[in-house]
Amino acid sequence: MKYAHDVDVAIIGAGSGGLSAWHEIKKVSDNVVVINEGAYGTTCARVGCMPSKVLIQVANDFHRRHKLAAEGITDGTALRVNRREAMAFVRGLRDRFVRSAMTAVEQIGDRNISGRAVLTGPNTLEVNGHPIRARRIVLATGSTPIIPEAWRTFEDRVLTSDTIFEQEDFPERLAVMGAGIIAIELGQALSRLGIRVTALGRSGRIGGLSDPDINAYAVETMRREFELNFTHTSKVTANDDGTLHVAWGDESVTVDRVLAAMGRRPNVHGIGLEQLDVPFDSDGIPAYNRQTMQIGNLPIFISGDVTNELPVLHEASDEGRIAGYNSVHEPPIAFQRRTPLGVTFCEPNLAVCGRSHKELEGVDFHTGEVSFEGQGRSIVMSKDRGLLHVYGEAITGRLLGAELMAPAGEHLAHLLAWAIHQKMTVFDALSMPFYHPVVEEGLRTALRDLAGRVDPNRAGLEIPQASS
Repeated sequence: MKYAHDVDVAIIGAGSGGLSAWHEIKKVSDNVVVINEGAYGTTCARVGCMPSKVLIQVANDFHRRHKLAAEGITDGTALRVNRREAMAFVRGLRDRFVRSAMTAVEQIGDRNISGRAVLTGPNTLEVNGHPIRARRIVLATGSTPIIPEAWRTFEDRVLTSDTIFEQEDFPERLAVMGAGIIAIELGQALSRLGIRVTALGRSGRIGGLSDPDINAYAVETMRREFELNFTHTSKVTANDDGTLHVAWGDESVTVDRVLAAMGRRPNVHGIGLEQLDVPFDSDGIPAYNRQTMQIGNLPIFISGDVTNELPVLHEASDEGRIAGYNSVHEPPIAFQRRTPLGVTFCEPNLAVCGRSHKELEGVDFHTGEVSFEGQGRSIVMSKDRGLLHVYGEAITGRLLGAELMAPAGEHLAHLLAWAIHQKMTVFDALSMPFYHPVVEEGLRTALRDLAGRVDPNRAGLEIPQASS
């Protein structure tokens, strides 16, 4: 890289947020630099969304053997998994996804700088000892897995989402510390691959759920496959034989490794943010406008996991595009953010879309419910386990949000998110076509339940009358 002393925009970080910003900026200006510290290829492709889904698919395929005998398919229980070959398969597809992500980095060419950027002012930064002045700056520095400081003495026995996919094999006993999305996804997958998993959460909630009924159902479902406990006090210590002792309350377990799945910390420390004259929250995130992604009134925009808000690729990409657009246009434009949508890819899927149950506190709303334990297509697929709640305004029936554990829940959540984004009422949604037999018929049952609670007089014939 030829270090440009003056640029239109300096992007700090080449992950999903930073690359999305670059795609927008390059439509207006080529005078931009992208500065990245560490590995390229985005968190999603390298250590997040994609390799985890490959591992989950392998685990689910292997787990399916338990259903085969009932279908008249013999010898399914004799199937074995070679975990070394399985992990080689995971890494092979992971590398394919990373190569795809690297295409954008290669397009940046000599405007790409590998190194650590430190802000020295609202329009200035330094990287590898070279000063750069930028009319605008996009901050997209990502996040790092949280590892408690007390574990540093046995860090070689601690796995994170950044290192787990590099393992050629896994030990027989593993403690998963956390009960969030990563913990539940990987905990179930590793259990299905024959590893004895003990998971420890703190809040009593799993996978981002806040609806007490859905959460209780999901916890009970996960406990059918691996040990899942909740405690505010747990301690991990190293044994002399190379194992680890995990204790909580009056209980304890000896494991070979621990998976630190207690969340990711935004990379905001040590990059000069204290130079900015804006307030910070307790995590050190500067105050910003989530519709413009501008930090205060400064010429600096923020995007991606570093915001510590919704650490998922589609949100990082949207934030990057907004930040990139506003960094080369004046004045900054406020964009409407998409309806929130989050999926945990355990089986059955967990999902939250629109406003969560917790976010509806103080709102007058009704809940429609369906159990998938008697749902036709779910029974056919031997996946008849699940519970869905959909929330609607008490007076109008306008759809507000949903929480669920359901087969094909990732698809049901998309339908609901689209309907919520379009401000549809439950009656509008029920006028849409539903095929038979499909899992979506379960969603229709929940919508019918909600419609009956909102207005029993309207919850009859769902077919709209033809216009004259």
